[in-house]
Amino acid sequence: MRLALSLALLGLLAGCTQPPTAPEARPAPSDACRASQYARLMGKDRALLARMTLPDGARVIGPEMAVTADYRPDRLNVEYDENDMIVRVSCF
Repeated sequence: MRLALSLALLGLLAGCTQPPTAPEARPAPSDACRASQYARLMGKDRALLARMTLPDGARVIGPEMAVTADYRPDRLNVEYDENDMIVRVSCF
């Protein structure tokens, strides 16, 4: 009897909880890091980067490379693939 009463009480209390809220959407991508100025690099060999001056804090990211997960919209990220071709230029 106690078990049935406890379960009924738990069922009633469960109905009083707030529904989960949707996660906050990440803001739309911006060009705070001026990635659009470097978009022409996509499809080029990453060796080209050695002859360029990238903004302070810019990251050149290769395949399987570990990077921090902190979100900084003002940081330029240049990603290349296993063939050393630049595949993405973005801010994060």
